Amino acid sequence: MPPQDNAFFSQQLHQALGGCKQGWTVLRTRGPGKITFWFIALLVGIAAGFAALFFRKGINWLQATLYGTDDVQFLHSFLAGLPWYWVVLIPTLGGLLVGLILHRFTRDGRARSVGDVILGAALHDGRVETRAGVASALASLITLSTGGSSGREGPVVHLAAVISTKVSRFIKADGITGRDLLGCAVAAAVSASFNAPIAGALFALEVVLRHFAVHAFAPIVIASAAGTVINRLEFGGLTEFVLPSLGDVQFYVELPAFLLLGLTCGLVSVVLMRSIFWAEDFGNYLQARTGLARWLRPAVAGAILGIIALWFPHIIGVGYETTSRALVGELVLHEVIIFAVLKVAAVAITLGGRMGGGVFSPSLMVGALTGLAFGLIATGVFPEISGSSSLYALAGMGAVAAAVLGAPISTTLIVFEMTGDWQTGLAVMVAVSMSTALASKLVDRSFFLTQMERRGIHLAAGPQAYLLSMFMVGRIMRRPDDEGAASEDACWDLIDKGTYIDGSATLEAALPLFDQTHSNFIPVVTLSADAPPELLGALFHVDALKAYNRALAATAAEEHS
Repeated sequence: MPPQDNAFFSQQLHQALGGCKQGWTVLRTRGPGKITFWFIALLVGIAAGFAALFFRKGINWLQATLYGTDDVQFLHSFLAGLPWYWVVLIPTLGGLLVGLILHRFTRDGRARSVGDVILGAALHDGRVETRAGVASALASLITLSTGGSSGREGPVVHLAAVISTKVSRFIKADGITGRDLLGCAVAAAVSASFNAPIAGALFALEVVLRHFAVHAFAPIVIASAAGTVINRLEFGGLTEFVLPSLGDVQFYVELPAFLLLGLTCGLVSVVLMRSIFWAEDFGNYLQARTGLARWLRPAVAGAILGIIALWFPHIIGVGYETTSRALVGELVLHEVIIFAVLKVAAVAITLGGRMGGGVFSPSLMVGALTGLAFGLIATGVFPEISGSSSLYALAGMGAVAAAVLGAPISTTLIVFEMTGDWQTGLAVMVAVSMSTALASKLVDRSFFLTQMERRGIHLAAGPQAYLLSMFMVGRIMRRPDDEGAASEDACWDLIDKGTYIDGSATLEAALPLFDQTHSNFIPVVTLSADAPPELLGALFHVDALKAYNRALAATAAEEHS
């Protein structure tokens, strides 16, 4: 063998041995910790999966007990035979109980849901409120069991986040680990709710963590698989919805129709979201104007829902019966339109009345109804070039849900995994892409991020916006006795000119002051109504920028790790 070949193979052998040695070192020093974390992720996934299962079973049991039906899957049909006063009384009493629970255990009388989980991931190291979270889960359970028109997935996601928060506090997890555990819990909860392991994992990454970091992928997938196993042990491998044979899409001619459907669904999703926000604002206005106790607000909403249900019982509960009927094309056009309008109104009343629950299941129902209405019209006008109207219902279901959640990838996969139909993927993806593209321009990207924006938390703009609210001025300022501190005389000169900031303010309020005053520092004071400002120190522009840059760098490092 030529000498150069010997040198080449010797070099390759040396590199291989070096790689093995390095791999053993990593496994010996860091491997057990990583394996331990994956084991914790598995346990969190199992716990979240059981939480989702018990939540679903609890709704079914309580519904069956209160309404006296043996099969809650056909509750809407059963309600027609109940006395009218019972149909009105159950959601009213349910709303009253919800109001009392939220009034007692939350600071604002509002049920927590997915938006608060996203907030916890972004600003609170993967932690959420535990006391308010448990109370919200109980309130949402009662809401969905007694006639509230919302979804079960949002409360389940937050309940799973409560579990991960408990674990994170117990092991004293840092921010990255806490967020990863939060993603694990969310993935397992979604997977257990929908029997959708792929979508569950991607939902946690796309919606909650809002990045696709490699380090988070493995534990989240492990937890998602655990949640799916728990679902299938109880319900088997059945999909949530059973579809008829949809036939082939007439792609070259019919595909533009799905583009139009996507735009239509985008507008419908915006109407759904804005209706909820309008109902929330209107409820706040009425509550302030009439002096209505906040614990009575859900009861009023429940009474209104009960009255509507006397004529249109399909608005009660999660709504999967009506969604299934839409997907198989059992509804006629005028029923579809009326049901969709009333469902939007019922969801707005439920959430605006602060009864609890989520928006995912309602968006599936509204989307299926919208898609079916579009399909009935399209196939009626162009019967010779149109496929099944049920295919439009399926595409519409995904399109509205994706726009509401701001999650086109995971929602598309949820639709596929809930129906078991992978042959119509192109039609669904086209509709989803158009609806999310349009809706994201008319709201702040999604329902949840718009919720946060309405509270003054700018998550939709990205880390460069919301990270500023994480830093308190009082923690970054230089005190008078610190090295390089500003002189007290210079500080008081600025205070006399009206240039100062409260110590409890954040960099979100401080940085614009530097642009306005062109000063290198701003005095930091304590403000009270009955006393003059008390000087605490000074916030230097360079210190503020350093803290901000470090936070941006840490966020970028986490998202690309």
